[in-house]
Parts: sequence; C-alpha cells; structure tokens
Amino acid sequence: MASIPISVLGVALLLAVVVAMEPVARRLALPLSLVLVIFGTAAGFAMDLSSHPLGASLSLSSETFLYLFLPILLFETAIEIDVRRLLEDVVPIFLLAVVAVMASTLVIGFGLANFSSYSLVACLLLAAIVSTTDPVAVVALFKDISVPHRLTLLVEGESLFNDAAAIALFSVLMTMLTVGSGDGSDAIFGFLRSFSGGFLVGFSLSILATQLLQFLPGKRMAEVTVTVVVAYLAFAVGEYGFHFSGVVAVVVAGLVFAYDGRTRVSPKTWSFLVGTWKQLGYWASGLIFLLASLRIPGLLADVGMADIFLLAVLLLCALAARGLVLYFLLPMMSAVGLAQKVDSDLRLVILWGGLRGAISLALALAVVEHPAVPADVKHLVATLVTAFVLITLFVNGLTLRPLIRILGIDQLAPIDRFLRGRAIARSLDMVKDRLVVAADRYHIEPAARERLAEQYSVRMNEAETVLQADHAPSPDERLRSALVTTAQREQLLHFHNYHERIVSGRIVRNLVARAYDLEDRAKSEGQEGYEAAAREELGFSLPFRLSAELQRRFGWSTLLARALADRQESLLVGRATIHSLLQFAAERIPEMLGAQAADSLAVVLQRRLEAIESALAALRLQYGEFAEVMQVRYLERAALRIENSEYQRLVDEAVISREVFKDLLRDLDARWQLANQRPPLDLKLSPKELLVRLPFFHGLDSAFLESIVPLLKPRFIVPGETIIRKGEKGREMFFLASGAVEVKLASGPRRLGSGDFFGELALLTQAPRAADVIALAFCEVLVMTAGDFASLLARNPDLQTQVAETATVRLGRN
Repeated sequence: MASIPISVLGVALLLAVVVAMEPVARRLALPLSLVLVIFGTAAGFAMDLSSHPLGASLSLSSETFLYLFLPILLFETAIEIDVRRLLEDVVPIFLLAVVAVMASTLVIGFGLANFSSYSLVACLLLAAIVSTTDPVAVVALFKDISVPHRLTLLVEGESLFNDAAAIALFSVLMTMLTVGSGDGSDAIFGFLRSFSGGFLVGFSLSILATQLLQFLPGKRMAEVTVTVVVAYLAFAVGEYGFHFSGVVAVVVAGLVFAYDGRTRVSPKTWSFLVGTWKQLGYWASGLIFLLASLRIPGLLADVGMADIFLLAVLLLCALAARGLVLYFLLPMMSAVGLAQKVDSDLRLVILWGGLRGAISLALALAVVEHPAVPADVKHLVATLVTAFVLITLFVNGLTLRPLIRILGIDQLAPIDRFLRGRAIARSLDMVKDRLVVAADRYHIEPAARERLAEQYSVRMNEAETVLQADHAPSPDERLRSALVTTAQREQLLHFHNYHERIVSGRIVRNLVARAYDLEDRAKSEGQEGYEAAAREELGFSLPFRLSAELQRRFGWSTLLARALADRQESLLVGRATIHSLLQFAAERIPEMLGAQAADSLAVVLQRRLEAIESALAALRLQYGEFAEVMQVRYLERAALRIENSEYQRLVDEAVISREVFKDLLRDLDARWQLANQRPPLDLKLSPKELLVRLPFFHGLDSAFLESIVPLLKPRFIVPGETIIRKGEKGREMFFLASGAVEVKLASGPRRLGSGDFFGELALLTQAPRAADVIALAFCEVLVMTAGDFASLLARNPDLQTQVAETATVRLGRN
C-alpha cells in the first residue's frame, strides 16, 4: 500500500497536470477531457513499463471513483439547471432519459448476446455501462450556435437523468450477475424500486436541508457546507442505508436545491455557492479523467480479434439505439406536442455527439474488481468498454466540429450577419471619435494619431462594404430579431432585480423562465409566437389551478393565497420591466434594426403592458388593500438598494470608516428582512362574512342565518373560468358575494354582479342548465347543494317567494 505522502504528492501533481493541459487544449482546439485522456493513457503506459511507485499510489478503486467523485459531478450539474423549465419538459426528458437507457441497453445487450457466447445478463450489464453519456461537447456546441434554450435544457436534463437511470440499471444487473438469480420481471421491478427509492431519499433530505438554511442567515460557509453534506449523505444513505440508487438521490437533491434552495439564501451567497460547486466540479472532472485514463493500459491488456469483432457489433448497436430514440421516439413526441421539434441536422449532431467518458470507465472498473464476476465477463467488460470510450472520444469527439462545419450549423443566420456588421460599424465609429480624446489625454503625437485613425477608417469602410453586399433583412426579420433581443434584455433585467434584492428568487425564477419562452417562441414563430407566449404568461399556471382546486374541494386557502400573492408580485415586476423595455426599444433598437422595427416592437410591448395593467386591475378590484401594501414593499426594497449604494459610495470615498459602514449595514440588513417578509393575503372566504354581503339574506334573523352558514361552501373563481356549463345537470346554485359573471343566453349575454344569485332554475325545474356562466373577474361565491337549497326554501316562505319571482323573470328571458 502506498504511503500517504506519496498519494498526496500524486494528487497534487495530477491537479497541476489539469491546469497545465488547459493551454494545450486551447492551442489544439480540443476538449480538455480529451487532452487529459491522452496524457493519462500515455502516463499509464509509462508507469506500467517502469513500475514506478507513484503509479500504485494513484491506482484508485472503482468505489473511490463512484463515492468520492460522482456525487460532486452530479450535484454540480443539477444545481445549475433551470428547474422551472425542466418541470415544464419533465415528460420528454423522462422519456428521453429512462426510455432511451432501456432501449440502448436492450438493443446493445441482445445484439452482443446474438454474436457471442456470453450470457444475456452479462451483455445487458455491458450495455448499461455504455449507456451513460457525456453531453458536455454537445451542450457547449448548442450554446455556440444559439439554439433554442429549451433544446439545450432537454439535452442537459436528459443527460443528467440518463446517468442516473443507467447506473441504477447497472446496479440491478450487477446483482443478478453476481448472485445468479432473478429474471426480466425482477430486473424491471428492481430498477423501478431503485429509481423511485432514490428519488424519495434525495427529495426528503434536500427538503430538510433547505429548511435548515433559514437557521443560518448570513453564514455563507455553513450554507455551502449544507449542500456538500446533502450531496454525499444522499448518495450514502441511498446506496448503503436503503439499497436504492444513490445517483438518483444526488440528482434529485441537487434539483430541489436549484429550485428551492436559492430562495432560502441571499443572491450573493447563491453565487458563491454555485462558484464553489463549479470549482469542486472542475477538480473532480479533471481528476476522474486522469485517474481513469491511467487504468486504460491495464484494461486493454490481451485484446484479441474476437474482441475487435464484438467492438464493431457494440458500435453499430449503440449507434442504432441512439438513432432509434432521436429519429423515432423524439419525432413521435414532437408530433403529439410533448417535445419541441428538432431539425434533422441537430439530431445528427446529437447522434454523433453521444460521447462516453470517465463514468463508463469507473463502472467497468467496478465489474473488473468484483470477486464474484467470472473472469471472461471481466475481460469482456474491461476491453469493450475501454475501447468504446476511447473511440467515442477520439473519433466522434474529433470529428464533431468538422461535422458541424459541413452541415453549416455554425454559420450565422442572415439577420445575425446583418447585426454583426452593424455592431462592427457602430463600434468602430465610436472608437474613432474617442481616439481623439484619448490622444489628447496621453499627449500622443499627431503622426501616431493619424496612423491609427487611418487604420480604423479602413476597417470602417470594409465593414460598410460587407454590410451593403450582405443580405438586407426584411421588416419581418428585423422585428423577429428585435423581439429576440428584447426577450434577452428582459432576462437580464430580471436577474438584475434579483441581485439587487428587489425581487425574491422564487418570483425571478418564474419570470426568467417565461422570458426564455418568449425568446424561443420569437425565434421559431416570430411576432405571432412572441405574443402567444405573452398571453400564456398572464394565464393561470397549473400550480395556481391546483391550489384553487384544493380550496374548492377541501377548503384549503393557504396555497391559493400564496399563489395570488405571487401573481400580484409577478405582475408588478412585469409592469416595471415592460416600461424599461419600451425605453430600451426607443433608444437602442433603431440604431441596430431601424426605426420601423423599433416602432413595431413598441406596439407589441404596449399591448403586453395593457394586458398586464388589466390583470393588475382585476386583482386590485378584489384585493385592493393587499395590492397597495405590495407596491409599498416593492418601492421600499428599491429605496433600501439606493441607501445601500450610497453607503458603499461613502466608504469608497473614505468619507466614513469601515466600522461605521459595517454598523450601517447591520441596520440595513434588519430592514431588508422586514421588507422581504410579504404580508399574508386574506382571501376573505369566510362563509359568515360573505353571507352578510348578500341582499338575498338581508332581513333574516341572526339565528336563522347561523343555521344557514354550514350549508354554504365558499369558492374562489378566476377570470375566464366556466362556472356552469350549458346542458349539464344542475346540482348546485351560487350566490355571488363579489366579482362579476356573464350568462351566455340565446337572447344575448347578461351580466350579474355582487349580490346576485344564479343556477337556481335547473334546481327548480329539474331541467338541464340553460346557459354557460363564465367569470369576468375574480369572484367569491357561496355554493349550496340542491338538497340544502330545497330545505332552505321549505323553511322560509319569503325566500321561496323571492326565488320564484326571480326564476319567473329569468324563464321569460330565456
């Protein structure tokens, strides 16, 4: 066993190698991971030949790979994902990840079993190992060529759950191979148990951890430590405690932190936390590639012609399995609306970019080191997995960029080339003007001034020539580009508000996700798509409708009150953002895309603003007091931000001391905490309070009113919701305590307001509903069942007469 000093020396040298390979990778225009594999493999051969003691010290086991490095790599990837958008695409991501892994495992496993004498379980085990993908190159490519954000998210999410599903399946198959029992149904049940159990472990631990963060305000180091503890604890508890998938547990824990954790800490702490995990991920990925590649020479020992033949079968089957997902499963999901359509060129890039990396090597090592695995299976896995990983890295990895170049995916669109030319011309013109000021400041001689000015004049003329010869964009192209630019600007404004502590992280996540959707729809569908996304932005989301349904069925109002408060805050921020975008459109768009595009953009933004104002008016009408308090809090946060900036300016100019500055910040932080505490929203859905507002029940004695209260169920209705549908059987009647509804009669629509009742005709006549009734605003209604309504009328003849008179009038209208 190697001594600790030698091991420490070896790790330090490996980290130094990772840093030293950065400029080499940049100079060769190769991925860093590929350069590390080349170096590691060469070093492994050298150490094997020389029997150097350092090689033994760096020969880490597969458990070290998995338990030390894997939680870092998975958590670091998960914590940076836009979980709000991920939830919107959870169905296609789940299908692409889990179904793709199963498809890959089955195609490769049965393919190898048919062309070899190895057992089906051994072949399926090897197939699960090579089903883990490394999407780094493809994601980096997508960012370079500016594909829709949703597509990048699909690939990132698919790769994250792909690893989790593949490793969970690997664990089940490994148990079947070593224990020697079980069949296909046992494998499926074991996989589902491992996957779902890991999900529950990761979710439970991360929820507990996010709740713990509220007891650590301002303790940045402790808050980051909580995330490290959760990552490793989720993996260990999942694997050892319950024999679930530790990988799934880590992934889920990271996603929960990405979604909820950032709202529990300050923006600066979150940035520090993400930066810390990026650093840990950089170390872990570099070390795992080097350490894994050091083992490659040993894994490739005793390669024969039979192995080469099976390697060819493996390559073909892997390509076919991935093609099955991309060219059959993904288009099928796109056809039914579950996934965004992906162009054939991009699908070819994703197909060819299915690189395998160090995780596959680590899983292969786990098979090689297991004493219960037969020797021939160890040889199969070690040889084929190692060779397969090297081929994907060196063949696919090195040919990916030429493939992109051949397909022309890396070329700028015509409108982007036009904008590039405008940006160059405008920037050079500005530089030329400012050169005069800089030359005066630094006392540059006239000859040097003229020489540099002439160089910039030549560049300006060249830029103008290219701009005139290039494609002149149409008005529609200019407007589409303006809409995309504005959506990107909107994202920056939301992030700025978050970092300035004007808006909470929870609200900003939703707003940024919507701005991403605006950008994607503008890119793919132009103005029509942008405006459709803007309308959807003001709709009521699925969580909002679920909270309303919980209130309706069980009387739970807390979630609904929170959803309404979130809507109020989002609309306030959205209104302020649109005003900023209108100014941006007037000042910056004309110089790049022309006045016509700026004017058209202003019209689109003005329509968005009017829709937001209308939605805010509906909330103010129902909850005016809360709306006013929210605006005061919003303005108060802005005032605190200004106050903080002023204190910073005073200390930077040495007007106040650091001690005074710290004391001022302590006072400021206390007021920040108060300003960030959103007041509760009272839905005012108490049946007794609503009953008092209804003229229908005025004049009744208090004892009778008390007996009516248990018969009435409060219900919250959102604008546009259909309360009654024409033709359905009447089972309830409604008393409108506040709001307005429209009755869609054959003779024309009729509006009812606060104090009115409706739905009684179907109960009295036993006929189907005669008309649709749709909410025009937020409504608070009291609902009474048919039986209770009949009992009420029987107990009070005056009410019975009043209802009969109203019903007679309405029957006449109908």
